[in-house]
Amino acid sequence: MISTIRTAHRPTSLLPAGLGVLAVLSLLPAVPATAAPVGDASPRAVTQAERRTAAYLDSLRNKPERLKAFFKALPKGGDLHNHLSGAAKTEFLIKLAGEKGLCIDATMTAVAPPCGPGKRPAVDAQTDAAFRQQIIRAWSMQDFPADQSGHDHFFDTFGKFSLATWDRGKLLANVADTVVEQNQFYLETMVTPASDSARKLADAVGYDADLAAFHRKLLAGGQLDRVVDDAVKEADDANAQFRVAAHCDTPRPDPGCRLPVRWISQVSRGSTPARVFTQMAVGMRLAERDPRFVAVNLVQPEDGESALANYSLQMRMLNYLRGQYPGAHLTLHAGELAPGLVKPEDLTFHIREAVLVAGAERIGHGVDLVHEDDWRQLARTMAQRKVAVEVPFSSNKQILGIAGDDHPFNAYRRYGVPVVLSTDDPGVSRIDISHEYQYAARTYDLGYTELKDLARASLEYAFRDGRSLWATGSAPSGYRLVAACRSDRPGTDHPSARCARYLADNPKAATEWRQETAFATFESRHR
Repeated sequence: MISTIRTAHRPTSLLPAGLGVLAVLSLLPAVPATAAPVGDASPRAVTQAERRTAAYLDSLRNKPERLKAFFKALPKGGDLHNHLSGAAKTEFLIKLAGEKGLCIDATMTAVAPPCGPGKRPAVDAQTDAAFRQQIIRAWSMQDFPADQSGHDHFFDTFGKFSLATWDRGKLLANVADTVVEQNQFYLETMVTPASDSARKLADAVGYDADLAAFHRKLLAGGQLDRVVDDAVKEADDANAQFRVAAHCDTPRPDPGCRLPVRWISQVSRGSTPARVFTQMAVGMRLAERDPRFVAVNLVQPEDGESALANYSLQMRMLNYLRGQYPGAHLTLHAGELAPGLVKPEDLTFHIREAVLVAGAERIGHGVDLVHEDDWRQLARTMAQRKVAVEVPFSSNKQILGIAGDDHPFNAYRRYGVPVVLSTDDPGVSRIDISHEYQYAARTYDLGYTELKDLARASLEYAFRDGRSLWATGSAPSGYRLVAACRSDRPGTDHPSARCARYLADNPKAATEWRQETAFATFESRHR
């Protein structure tokens, strides 16, 4: 069984969508559109092709359809913050529910057959438009009433469509096609590996507050490795299913077949300490053993009762396990909080402990930055360590009611913290990555080169294997090619022999080169 990406959880505090939050505008430093981030001597050089494309973008301000087409065609790097089940299109989930013979009960939840009184076959949604719209509204944020809790509705959707998300390979085929169609070149998506096996192991071993002793108990007799074996087989099965669903081994493969995909193992932060630690250990051991898995993340509402009570303990758990599994990466949901959702003191340390205790290499959301203790120094530390922030604007607005000047996007940029745009759960949010880029451009007055560098950053800070195309220290403002490719013009179809060897040895650089080629084509068409 593949567990749902985010389980429904009703918090003790509610923040209805649209509820006014404490004003933080005065705390957010303004960032001029042409300013270089702190720590960079000057803005990067702008090419003639970039200037022409920037002028073309400026000419579209009163042409909404052409502007939308521009952002769809814009190369947009990779999606680094993506929950697989929440990313699949809602209509596709309804289709899967029908294929599996599931029923829809009175609460619009997919349940196992038979479809007795008060339940209706999910397949009916294929022909009954009104029924289909009812399900879509229950399984997503479409037409969500502004006076209700966006937080609760968002997280409740996962429990409603959970039974339709067990076919991981089919979900990936749907999501990968969308990523490619959006002109992205890489995907990291979150799943829960071997959830049943991990739960059974945790319950059998029992929690030990001595983390080293607990870890030894999990390892004893090869128990942890057997769970990892289950996760590898699960991934193998999903990959086989994906290749069939996406027609990868046929003369006409789907677009998603060519997309590099890596998995992030998610941990249910609302579970017991024993289960949380065990899931962490499984994910980290898996990342060192199977190259398809690259990192670990914590999921479920950060404001949940158990998540709040055990937050610092979980950061210490990660600190210990990172020492045991140095090859595993770590990205953490941290600071997905807002005033009114939790007690004020709970806003003061989550991002800090994720960075300084757990050692996170990326942060997801980070919305409560300006409420952290000594947040400016924290931002400087993140910039110095190159801890990137994954920003899904629509998700932040729908769940937390945070948008525009209340969002710390400009604060992160002002202090030189790397920022990457992401979708989070685009199926639930009913958006795509083009929407997020267009929102960023409109809301924060970003020019073309700033959008281009956001796209570059999403590959630069990916957990892709191999070295970067860009020289160390050049991102985010320089983007100077590594020595092996310095004599080449980025975006050419035929790099020099030396550069070609470098790209062959470094998949990360090869993916970045592919994006540069796409940018060259894009800029030649948008003048």
